[in-house]
Amino acid sequence: MTRLKPDVMLLAAGYGKRMLPLTETTPKPLLKVAGTALLDRVLANARDEDLDRFVLNAHHLSMQMQEAARERGIAVSVEPELLNTGGGVKLALGLLESDPILVMNTDAFWPQGADAPIGRMLDLFAEKRPDMVLLCIQPHRAHGFHRSHDFCLAPDAHVTLDRGQPVIYGGVAVIARKAFENTPEGPFSLTMLFDRALEHNRLYGIVLDSPWYHVGDPAALHEADHLLGTA
Repeated sequence: MTRLKPDVMLLAAGYGKRMLPLTETTPKPLLKVAGTALLDRVLANARDEDLDRFVLNAHHLSMQMQEAARERGIAVSVEPELLNTGGGVKLALGLLESDPILVMNTDAFWPQGADAPIGRMLDLFAEKRPDMVLLCIQPHRAHGFHRSHDFCLAPDAHVTLDRGQPVIYGGVAVIARKAFENTPEGPFSLTMLFDRALEHNRLYGIVLDSPWYHVGDPAALHEADHLLGTA
């Protein structure tokens, strides 16, 4: 069976307020960790699994993001207003041809070559045909994350609120296009789609077998820079 090969939506439009003052002049996805931009680390995770069609959304410091996208051969969806994660993907659907779509945050990644979880996510999606499959992180493997967990992952790969091992959402999701039906015009969060899928028992997950870095604030950036720069 031929494996699904989705288009990739890179979420890169936000203000990065928790990263101030660095993001006053540099978009968060272009901040560097151990000499490599966050955007390029996320792209490497996707390209390592043979994904090659990307769309990036832009709002904050939009011209810088558009130039970065041009340099990398990436299509751009410019947001006239900040549309949050769900609204940003919905606006870009006309540029995204595949079903499902792979959505990736640009502030979370795993070391290049440490694991290949996207293929497992796509295989599970092909088998179950759920609304979405989330990348799940075991808390002890997470760097730069300050909550205990987001969900639980049951032995049957269902994402739940209280059954299975505690996991963190890793910022990567395989999402069926139909999940965006009956969603608001304008800003809304992908959390709305997660909650809907959870309610109907159509939310699945795959565990990342690797350390994971969430670079949400200067302290997390410093930690990742130190750990990866000395690896």
